[in-house]
Amino acid sequence: MALERRRDAAGGGPGRQAPPAEENGSLPPGDVAASAALGGRAGPAGDLQPLPAPHPAPPGCSAAAAPSLLLLDYDGSVLPFLGGLGGGYQRTLVLLTWIPALFIGFSQFSDSFLLDQPNFWCRGAGKGAGPAGVPGAANWTGPAASPPAPAPAPWAPPGNASRGGADAPPLPSPPDRPDNASHCDCHAWDYGIRTGLVQNVVSKWDLVCDNAWKVHIAKFSLLVGLIFGYLITGCIADWVGRRPVLLFSIIFILIFGLTVALSVNVTMFSTLRFFEGFCLAGIILTLYALRIELCPPGKRFMITMVASFVAMAGQFLMPGLAALCRDWQVLQALIICPFLLMLLYWSIFPESLRWLMATQQFESAKKLILHFTQKNCMNPESDIKGVMPELEKELSRRPKKVCIVKVVGTRNLWKNIVVLCVNSLTGYGIHHCFARSMMGHEVKVPLLENFYADYYTVASIALASCLAMCVVVRFLGRRGGLLLFMILTALASLLQLGLLNLIGKYSQHPDSGMSDSVKDKFSIAFSIVGMFASHAVGSLSVFFCAEITPTVIRCGGLGLVLASAGFGMLTAPIIDLHNQKGYFLHHIIFACCTLICIICILLLPESRNQNLPENISNGEHYTRQPLLSHRKGEQPLLLTNAELKDYSGLHDAATAGDGLPENATANGMKSM
Repeated sequence: MALERRRDAAGGGPGRQAPPAEENGSLPPGDVAASAALGGRAGPAGDLQPLPAPHPAPPGCSAAAAPSLLLLDYDGSVLPFLGGLGGGYQRTLVLLTWIPALFIGFSQFSDSFLLDQPNFWCRGAGKGAGPAGVPGAANWTGPAASPPAPAPAPWAPPGNASRGGADAPPLPSPPDRPDNASHCDCHAWDYGIRTGLVQNVVSKWDLVCDNAWKVHIAKFSLLVGLIFGYLITGCIADWVGRRPVLLFSIIFILIFGLTVALSVNVTMFSTLRFFEGFCLAGIILTLYALRIELCPPGKRFMITMVASFVAMAGQFLMPGLAALCRDWQVLQALIICPFLLMLLYWSIFPESLRWLMATQQFESAKKLILHFTQKNCMNPESDIKGVMPELEKELSRRPKKVCIVKVVGTRNLWKNIVVLCVNSLTGYGIHHCFARSMMGHEVKVPLLENFYADYYTVASIALASCLAMCVVVRFLGRRGGLLLFMILTALASLLQLGLLNLIGKYSQHPDSGMSDSVKDKFSIAFSIVGMFASHAVGSLSVFFCAEITPTVIRCGGLGLVLASAGFGMLTAPIIDLHNQKGYFLHHIIFACCTLICIICILLLPESRNQNLPENISNGEHYTRQPLLSHRKGEQPLLLTNAELKDYSGLHDAATAGDGLPENATANGMKSM
């Protein structure tokens, strides 16, 4: 009977199954219509409807069918008129998008502290636990699993100890792992919290043994809230604007986030964390889009990477913040309170001018342009290209807003978004596999047997990955960089799955000269390379999508890719909930996805130094090109603009006036 209780407490009971694999290769329902259109060149032109543009207008009315091409060319005409990033007001707005990244970093990594599963033993009567209730016991630290990948069981082998004060007596050692199952027979426990807190959510409501599954549900709640938030707020931001979504998300994250600190049970905590994640997603998404839409082509990537570094600063500062707060409720309140400063954005942060121009809200756009010129102390006579006179002619035009579902009727755009969604899902999903291999129960390395060593190792790998992205993308571009990091991810995964099994087989022979330590060292090396590359794949996929998705549906496209990233991160608590059952299959599935992604990345366009597409017609003309530029004298294998229009069925929209500016190329918009 004792053996059965130990087996049940260790999670080895019958009836547990691995979670079903994600279906990464599903295509949108518009695939059938798009495939039929590709082969239907002999059909009437009216049957091709890849765009939300109206039907061709009768002769003599085509001038009123679409706005001036000068107004559609935001990067080539409107942004230079406003001074680009040279204007002081634009720089101030970019700075205002960087500051909240620190608060976002605190919120995104709070689960590692609020929901960390501590060591525990019976209070006063645990076998081998020593005396209970020893002062400072809450500060005892043992080995921890990777912060993004929680420990597979509510206990861990003994490790180093850290004391809250110099006079604290020696702490009792929890019993060995095989005997820890007996502690589930207790009604009260002492905890050794490893994150610098005196009390966290697990110790407050005794979420151990039979209640340990509630910890994983609490982790689900924030991630699921983020996923739903990305999908819903993205669509709303494309319809009502970025600014209203940002401001309402700030208000509600203050309400739900502060209420989380007042939770009376774990059910209330998990429910409120869902809504906190929903609102946090609205802030992340709208700030990301606003940041992209403020920048000229040559500055977009570096300004986005600065925001990533600021968020990582929040990740590095989080352990110190937890050590100062000492209690999880104080920590939660301190994480949310800085968002109070963002309430000032209501009066100082304007709507995205690029979105107003793309959706033909020219009355509001005119007021905002005048506001920009006033803030920058600009002379209206500097309007060399005549943006303001053209804008005056279009003031009576009705707004034209587009929903993300319109992308289903396109030929190229939906494929690009699906490819980037799969890349994002794979990058963030396989990242957990590498983290588990390096810091899980399989590898025993003294350096990685401490919570802070684990935490800062993961953070340092992410920092190194972002630094490498800055260099690689500068020389190889967006598509080349994404391809390189995906190849590294696939190699690390396949070598870890294949080579390590081969080493393990030969290590069983006494004459082979190989030991388990050799296998562990190889596992750590491949895991570091895999975490490094997979983090870059996920981050670069999100940025790539922000560049190739048209302004009218940019937040919706970003929401899809960020939600896919959330699904990838969701696999970590799912595997932990099943006590690591199916972990190897989980790794194999994502390793196969990396091979598929390598092929699909070649289908993507290159967006470096290209103007952002403003409408769906522009987004359709972001077509793929050779990875390497052709030599002098070689005939490029790309279609000309005229042939491309005829091939893609866009000539109807072009005759309606919804065409491309003069500096359009077959791969997008050439920056001036």
